[in-house]
Amino acid sequence: MAAVVLQAGPSRDAAASMLEANGLPADDLTDAHMRHYFYAGPANDPQGLVGVEILGIDALLRSLAVAAELRTTGLGCALVQRAEAHAQEQGVRSMYLLTTTAEHFFTRRGYAKLERAKAPAGIRATREFAGLCPASSIFMFKRL
Repeated sequence: MAAVVLQAGPSRDAAASMLEANGLPADDLTDAHMRHYFYAGPANDPQGLVGVEILGIDALLRSLAVAAELRTTGLGCALVQRAEAHAQEQGVRSMYLLTTTAEHFFTRRGYAKLERAKAPAGIRATREFAGLCPASSIFMFKRL
């Protein structure tokens, strides 16, 4: 894949549209969240998107979505790497996520399954963890 240009701060409407089109939760997104979101492609029609919810030394990787025609091109990997680097810049030490479809993708990137009961309090308190993602979601983490 050619060099990917990732930009920060998509519009909330564009991010929500992409997430909804990929079956991901967007109900709780605010404009403030967007400063921790990164995207590839046009600002009004992102082709890839990822967000990080910073919670002190922990963060929730959320909302990774890549347009179907660009999957397996490395865009998802580039987005995750950017999200992890951003989290580290903010002092995050551990990244957590919930997934129903991408366990193998994240396992290949160093994430491991974790019992939901072991989630830090800040992660448990997020709307995504507490109710937006189904209880059947796989909970994973990675030390940064």
